[in-house]
Amino acid sequence: MSRTDFDLNKIKAFVFDVDGVLSPSTVPMDSDGIPRRMVNIKDGYAMQLAVKHGYLIAIITGADTPAIATRYKALGISEIHLKSSLKLPLLNDLLERHGINADEAVYVGDDIPDMPCMKAVGLSVAPADAAVEIKEIARYISPVQGGYGVARDIIRQVMIARGDWMDDQHAFGW
Repeated sequence: MSRTDFDLNKIKAFVFDVDGVLSPSTVPMDSDGIPRRMVNIKDGYAMQLAVKHGYLIAIITGADTPAIATRYKALGISEIHLKSSLKLPLLNDLLERHGINADEAVYVGDDIPDMPCMKAVGLSVAPADAAVEIKEIARYISPVQGGYGVARDIIRQVMIARGDWMDDQHAFGW
């Protein structure tokens, strides 16, 4: 993304879908039918660093897997919303509760259920392998596929623009 395309300095919040964004679109299932998602360690590093710098990080997903909440709570994320069939009301509520304007938020999604949220925020982001309809409305299409560093890509760009990336002791630990 060219820094002139969008003023990354005004971003205060990142909201992520899970399947196809923080984990790959193809998810292995156990014999009991429970999906076993992969996570990207570099995404996790960037997310916990952003939390330490005061950015709001939130998860809104239709998935209903306790491991998702466990993973993201361990990174310091408190806004984790599972079983979200309609995501826009949750997005609006969390932005309002945190005093963040929609144009100060990033939403990263990959498929049709993410479309209303992507249209509602200042910076909509799609992974490289997102659905065609999502790529058509995304303000930024990451060169990275879902599950392989999309969160790191956009968080890093914003934190560099705001002077927060690699700027203090928070950058060198978990």
